[in-house]
Amino acid sequence: MVFRYKTKGTCTSEIVMELDDEHIIKSIEFKNGCSGNLKGIAALVVGRKAEEVINVLSGITCGFKNTSCPDQLSKALFEAISNEN
Repeated sequence: MVFRYKTKGTCTSEIVMELDDEHIIKSIEFKNGCSGNLKGIAALVVGRKAEEVINVLSGITCGFKNTSCPDQLSKALFEAISNEN
């Protein structure tokens, strides 16, 4: 399944991801944001289960913001697996 998520409160404006039927992350692409950091996040999460990544990244903040690109990824993954039917 390919899922697009419009982010809120971050420099990244959209996350495009592909998950398989067992919620394994096949690919992640961030639109805008800090390229090197986001490529690093993508490299670390591809091949992992969405639920595991949600647990690790949820609630991470960035500076004075109450969210971050990793937190937005956790929200995107949660929405993707919650709406798969």
